[in-house]
Amino acid sequence: MTALLGLSSGAFAAPRISAQSIIVNPVETGPQVKVWVNRDPNGGGNPVYRKGEAIRVGVRTSQDAYVYLFNVNADGQIDLFFPNGYEAGENGRSNFVKANTNRVFPGAGADYSLSVGGPNGQDKLLALASTRELNIDDIARFAGEQGFAQVRLQGQDNLARALSVIVTPLPGDAWGTDVALFRVGNGGGNANAGGTTSTGTITETPNTVTPAPTTPAQPTQPVTQPAPTPQPTARIQPGQRQDGTFDQAMVEAYSRLQGEKSLGNATTYAVPWGDGWWQKFAGVGAYGQAILLHANGSSRSYAVHGRLLERYLALANAENGATRPPSRLGWAAGDEKVIPRNPYGTTGLYGFFQNGALYGTEKYGTFWLQGAVLKTYQGLGGSGSFLGFPTRDQYQIGGAWAADFEGGTIRTVNGVPKVYRK
Repeated sequence: MTALLGLSSGAFAAPRISAQSIIVNPVETGPQVKVWVNRDPNGGGNPVYRKGEAIRVGVRTSQDAYVYLFNVNADGQIDLFFPNGYEAGENGRSNFVKANTNRVFPGAGADYSLSVGGPNGQDKLLALASTRELNIDDIARFAGEQGFAQVRLQGQDNLARALSVIVTPLPGDAWGTDVALFRVGNGGGNANAGGTTSTGTITETPNTVTPAPTTPAQPTQPVTQPAPTPQPTARIQPGQRQDGTFDQAMVEAYSRLQGEKSLGNATTYAVPWGDGWWQKFAGVGAYGQAILLHANGSSRSYAVHGRLLERYLALANAENGATRPPSRLGWAAGDEKVIPRNPYGTTGLYGFFQNGALYGTEKYGTFWLQGAVLKTYQGLGGSGSFLGFPTRDQYQIGGAWAADFEGGTIRTVNGVPKVYRK
């Protein structure tokens, strides 16, 4: 199952994805990496572990390299357990491994343990070694002081594709991969022991037990960690409610919006919100965190992302404690749009709602418009017109609505919106 296959070639070589969804480097001169589990030191078998058993993972590289260790189960759940916040190193998350040195995880005295979760089945460990540190933010990110990263992808195909994008700019001799297998079943043992068709996973557990003090004449005894309770591996699906039913409008919206690329994995079930439903998602890359909104009585669901979502929820929180949509905007009524460079060289985002709109730019911020002011603004061409993007929220002067823009102002005079250029 080694992924170090193929032909020698020049500096840059496109990675390929094998039939087993393993990212493969066709260049043989890159860093050779070897990964194994403690029950199979040669790394060529398929040993069996029981649920709750401790597991240790070893890695060795032929060159100094940055190493990334993933575990993938047959249901597609992915864990990144190295780098992590418990291993010693710069910033607490160093994944630099010296050449020809065996590294074992967890190491002696580590502040965490690795154990095998359930259910039974086939797991796959992937090691990626690179002579350059990689930016894997689109795959996994650390949140605050969290010891282990939150993985943003599901499925080994998606992982292989994401990794291939990350390593494509590297010279072919700058990276390499290897794979080790293990199964989760009834009773420990060697390759080809029993197991069912579903899969297990590696569970990372911070160590909180403090060893008892010892005298200098006695060696410190290792602390035995209790076997953790196996955690469920199923992911919440788009539109899934807690009772197992699905909001079909959300399911269709996730498909329409290519949710794997723009929304990411669901982080909550679809739950009631005001007079409708909402579901939160982790987001992908620059899109930021997201929600799907579905108003009761509507046949469609729409997404709100990133900075527009932050402002939308801030307005809801200020108005009603975020128990329902903000009245000045209401429910999302259209898909969010990216607005290309306007006459002032500004780009941004536009979100359309039942009662108003949000316009967001990095340059000015995110602001709401509604009513006659919004209708007049959009009638002129919106952010692509000479007015450009709004530079503040719509506001009142003498009881009448007004709004300021890059290139002018809209004022309501005797109930009639008037437009003024700068």
